[in-house]
Amino acid sequence: MSVKVSPALIGTYSRRYEAVSKAVSVLESDPEVVQLLRMSNVMAVSRLGYNDHGPVHAKIVAGAALELFERLLRHGVKPTSIENGVAKSEEESRAIVVFASFLHDIGNSVHRDMHELLGALLAKDIVDRLLPEVLGNLGARLYALRQEILHAIHATAYDVRCLTIEAGVVKVADGLDMSEGRARIPYELGKIDMHSVSALSIKRVDIEGGDKRPIRVVVRADDMASLFQIERVLLPKIRTSGLEDYIEVAVYTGGRLLMTYPR
Repeated sequence: MSVKVSPALIGTYSRRYEAVSKAVSVLESDPEVVQLLRMSNVMAVSRLGYNDHGPVHAKIVAGAALELFERLLRHGVKPTSIENGVAKSEEESRAIVVFASFLHDIGNSVHRDMHELLGALLAKDIVDRLLPEVLGNLGARLYALRQEILHAIHATAYDVRCLTIEAGVVKVADGLDMSEGRARIPYELGKIDMHSVSALSIKRVDIEGGDKRPIRVVVRADDMASLFQIERVLLPKIRTSGLEDYIEVAVYTGGRLLMTYPR
């Protein structure tokens, strides 16, 4: 089954899993998280001319990350947090994914430079405060689960390799938020460069089952400009996600196959 990458996808998983529903609720209603995401857009969009790094982006990444996570589970992949004895259930692993997805860009509220590291530092106290509202009294295990979330946030950086499945799905999902509407703000602000033109050419991104791998990302675009976004944004994230052997990519323009990964 093919699933469109969109803000609506997180709603599917909120209805399916209680931990996801609780996590989304506490994160969306927390004043500190709300303001950090707002300031991330002030810095990234208003001051630097980047695309959205705020609450809509957070929801898109969370939904896409959970979709990737579920497909890996169905393929028999065990969450790293469970494998290493950090999480006790898939629900706890899903909470790791949701928290990391929502908080991965809050470092932009300080500066774009090193925002992944800054975000991990900023998220520490937020996770300590909010994660028990989702998973209950965790005792000292709270700090171990927190470190999995901080790792996933830090590992969204291009040059940092993901060491967990949870971090990998968040990193890849971050790269999947690239269809046309997502570039309109910087484009309308006057930042017309290859990034904005390339993103504007991408009309739809879907996640489905692959021919040789459990996950295929299908990108539908208007023209070859889309390849810049694929080569410079998505593929580097896949290659450092730890999920390289599970994901294939197909890019289409006008119904014609333009490129595949791996080639």
